[in-house]
Amino acid sequence: MYSVTLEKLLKAKGINIGDKVSVKVKDRKFEGMLMPQTDSGDGDKLVIKMDSGYNVGLSVANLERVETVKKVSVTPAIPKFDPSKPAISIISTGGTITSKVNYTTGGVTTVEKPEEILQTIPELAKVANIRSIDRPFAKMSEDMNYADWIETASAVAKKLNSDDRGVIITHGTDSLHFTAAALSFFLRNLNKPVVLVGSQRSIDRGSSDAAMNLVCGAVMASANIAEVGICMHGSVSDDYCIFSRGTKVRKMHTSRRDAFKPINESALAKVWPDGGIEITNGNHKVRNDSMNVELDLAFEPKVAILKAYPGSDPSIIDHLVYRGYRGFIIEASGLGHVPTNGPRSWIPTIKKHVKDGIFIGCAAQTIFGRINPDVYTNLRVLYREAGAVPLEDMLAETAYVKLGWVLGHTKDMAEARKMMLTNYAGEMTQRSKEDGYLE
Repeated sequence: MYSVTLEKLLKAKGINIGDKVSVKVKDRKFEGMLMPQTDSGDGDKLVIKMDSGYNVGLSVANLERVETVKKVSVTPAIPKFDPSKPAISIISTGGTITSKVNYTTGGVTTVEKPEEILQTIPELAKVANIRSIDRPFAKMSEDMNYADWIETASAVAKKLNSDDRGVIITHGTDSLHFTAAALSFFLRNLNKPVVLVGSQRSIDRGSSDAAMNLVCGAVMASANIAEVGICMHGSVSDDYCIFSRGTKVRKMHTSRRDAFKPINESALAKVWPDGGIEITNGNHKVRNDSMNVELDLAFEPKVAILKAYPGSDPSIIDHLVYRGYRGFIIEASGLGHVPTNGPRSWIPTIKKHVKDGIFIGCAAQTIFGRINPDVYTNLRVLYREAGAVPLEDMLAETAYVKLGWVLGHTKDMAEARKMMLTNYAGEMTQRSKEDGYLE
């Protein structure tokens, strides 16, 4: 809260929290939204949120002039959605994308009603009729696990089997591609679009990508595509988004707004916030509103991703098997190598556990490209003699999720191998194409 001195100054000027103000401090001028001071903050410093999205604190001792630029109602009238627009539901799992600025605390809080989203993203009403926001749980995405994927899939299936045109899932970005992969296997006979959306920048920042991602996601949710996918910025500018298949997409940058890229294939579509869609990959399923989606939630959580690297110790496999793990995805180097010769060869360990009924598959740690078991002698030793399974061009994260799903269905390793090499949700391509690299 502000000091008595600042409170009197603001009251005399008729300035309220949320108003846009102009503040002159010595030779500099600042303009932005007046924010509240937190309980732990300096009450003698005025907090202004500038158009850049960043806050600045200005000491009362240095203030020369404070003026109102624009009065803003703290409790504006809540707009309404147009029922003639495509009906869509939102499943919110956490993250900042379905949040709004709280003028009492200065932070962001989650929205409770669909109409509240329009206070910060009014353009959403032009493309969709958001009928409900369901919140099965609220977690940071790095804390999510398979139980959360199952709960999300169950919530999504209920909406898909209603008269909604599609479903949007709002989600933190760190593990967004894991959830996208899980839903791709859990939702069988998919009938409508399932669009996962996140934001790299907080919704209260001027550079936030939340609004455009959500609007483009709503456009995609009513499209003629029956796929699980991620809809996020296609470039660093606010020009278009891309919709990428849920089993072939990955977060490729920590902070860029176009962090999510399709891997080893083209994006399914380009999407514009004005409602425009350009199909860029014809290899997709078409929506069928008359069909019901089926849930297939069997999952074995005792699976792990391991990374092979120079000097890596294969005894980590022994340790995890002792703890009950039933399968592993190894991120292998190059065309699919693990350390093969020398005192820390992975081959004996892999061979022993495969013989004992543990599934071990390999995906490329290069991310792009595919495993090729026939080029070098060491590759033939790993895949022909030791019994590891080369997983084509499958992403390691997708292979990890798929392995848990496969081992939830069978304990027979021959059947597990067959299922891992069966293309269920577009997770593998028959042939790598150059246009699938760094799109």
